Amino acid sequence: MSFEGASVRYSGASRNAIENITLECEGGELVVLLGPSGCGKSTLLRTVNRLVPLDAGRVLLDGTDVTQLDAVELRRQIGYVIQAIGLFTHMTVAQNIAVVPRLLGWDGATSAARVDELLQLVGLDPTAYRDRSPNRLSGGEAQRIGVARAIAAKPRALLMDEPFGAVDSLVRTSLQRELIRIVRELRTTTLFVTHDVEEAFRLADRIVVMRLGRIEQTGTPEELLAKPATTYVRELVHAADEVYERYYLASRERLRGSPP
Repeated sequence: MSFEGASVRYSGASRNAIENITLECEGGELVVLLGPSGCGKSTLLRTVNRLVPLDAGRVLLDGTDVTQLDAVELRRQIGYVIQAIGLFTHMTVAQNIAVVPRLLGWDGATSAARVDELLQLVGLDPTAYRDRSPNRLSGGEAQRIGVARAIAAKPRALLMDEPFGAVDSLVRTSLQRELIRIVRELRTTTLFVTHDVEEAFRLADRIVVMRLGRIEQTGTPEELLAKPATTYVRELVHAADEVYERYYLASRERLRGSPP
C-alpha cells in the first residue's frame, strides 16, 4: 500500500485536508496515523478504499492504482473497521462475519468454516457466539466481531479508524493485544488511525505523525522518541516518554508474543 503525492480538498474548505502525502506501507506492517482531530489522518485512510476521492496524486494497492479498480470490488478486498461497528442486528454473529464471503460467492461450508476459524482467532468460542444476536454482545465482543468481519475474506489490506475509542481502557488494552497478534499471524498490511499517543506506541511498527494535512515525521516509536524532527513532534511524543519507560520496553514483546 502506498501514497504518491496524495492531496484532498473538501468543497468550501480554505486548505487541503491532506497535502502531497507520500508514504509506503510494507507488506504485513502495522502503520499508525497519529495526530489531533482534523489533521487529515482519517481522510488519508479513506482514500485507500475510495470513500474519499483524491484531487491529486494516487494511491496504490499491490502496485495498482486504486482508481483503476472497480470501487465495489476494491472494498470487498479491503477490511474496514470503525468505531461505530455497524453490525447488522437482524443477522447472527456468524451471518455478520460471512457478509463479504457470501458476496464473493463462497459456498456455505467454506463460509461456516471460516466463521469458526475467525471466532477462535479473535478469542471467542464459536459454539457460544456463532448464533448469537449482536444485541447480546458487549462493546468489546462487538469490536472483536467487527475485526473478524473485516478480515473474513482474507483482505489485501486492513483499514482501522479509531476502532477502540468507544470501549473502556481495560477492554481497549485487550483488543490492542489481540490486534497485534492477528496482524502478526496473518501478515496483513494495516493502517490504523488514532489520536492516542499511548495507543500508537503500543501498536505501531511505524508511526506517521500528521499535522494540518501534512506528514511531520515517520518513524518507529524508538526513532520518534530519540530524534523528533520538529517541535510539534517533540511535544506530541513527550507524553510517550513515560509510556516508553513504563510500557514500551517492558511489554511490547510480551504483547506481540515470542517470535515464531
